[in-house]
Amino acid sequence: MSRVPASMGVQHASRTDPPHDLAAQITAAGGTALAVEADITDAAQAEAAVQQTVEHFGRLDILVNNAGLMLLGPVVGADPTEWERMIAVNVQGLLHTTHAALPHLLKAAEDAPRQVADIVNISSIAGREAWNGYGVYNLTKFGVNGFTESLRKEITQRHVRVGVLEPGGVATELASHNDHKPDIREATATFYEQTEVLQPEDIADGVAYMVTRPRHASIGELWITPTDQA
Repeated sequence: MSRVPASMGVQHASRTDPPHDLAAQITAAGGTALAVEADITDAAQAEAAVQQTVEHFGRLDILVNNAGLMLLGPVVGADPTEWERMIAVNVQGLLHTTHAALPHLLKAAEDAPRQVADIVNISSIAGREAWNGYGVYNLTKFGVNGFTESLRKEITQRHVRVGVLEPGGVATELASHNDHKPDIREATATFYEQTEVLQPEDIADGVAYMVTRPRHASIGELWITPTDQA
């Protein structure tokens, strides 16, 4: 088996660069990639996505839970279906993929070449600080942080390292989730105009740092913000 780790990244389906395009880019660059489309809010689909990954690569070394939905606005007068959508993606989806991946990650930590495996959960600085208008989004990200810390204490000594990465403002499509809300869209646009925000590559670099530490070193939390936002 190759010593290159077999990893699985979970991203939201609304991304403007579809997973198959990304897989094609990786393959063209000489790597090996598999794109699997699944609704991770459905436990069976999350399980099937993990199983396809393991069947394709032979094992699973790394899981990055990156799927996320950010629907902002006041709690008073809110549309509860937006809360349900965020909880389904940000919390339940993460739980489904993690539960499906854990047996394979534990096995990789025991007998794969690296003798260690990794879970990286992408949270947010909204998991560290609550803001007006972020109520249920804050709830989901505080929940991700709490779950990550508990799981870290449960399995890291079995050499499945569990860490959380908390970005500040990043130039992704996340803010566009609120394009149907003029006040929030305007406030978000002002923030991005006035702030030199992070790039997706900054977050990828953070993930790469976390999962490439020596077996004896575990990064439990990495907080990355734009310098203008710190």
